[in-house]
Amino acid sequence: MKKVFVIVSVVMFAFLGGTQQSFAQKAKKTDVVKIKTSAVCGMCKERIEKNIAFEKGVTDVVLDNDTKIVTVTYKTAKTSPEKIKQALSKLGYDADDVPADKAAYDKLPPCCKKDATPH
Repeated sequence: MKKVFVIVSVVMFAFLGGTQQSFAQKAKKTDVVKIKTSAVCGMCKERIEKNIAFEKGVTDVVLDNDTKIVTVTYKTAKTSPEKIKQALSKLGYDADDVPADKAAYDKLPPCCKKDATPH
């Protein structure tokens, strides 16, 4: 009887341990990406945070103007870092290795251009 109990306990432990690991893998529904931008000023910050927040799957956006790094929290099932970078590019800003869309960049106010002095 004791051997049966031990065997059943070991089997149950192995099963529960395996399912617990798969739950942990599935539980990561959101992720965070940090992207270096060409943002210059407060208007850039406002434009990026407002527009990227409306991208599908994005749950939070914060731009640090001092470091020019935008931190985006997103749902992994809905979007990806590449899509977020493309959205930043379409706003007229560089996003890591993705250059700003030229037409969008040309529409930015003069204070938001790459060569503008921070203010």
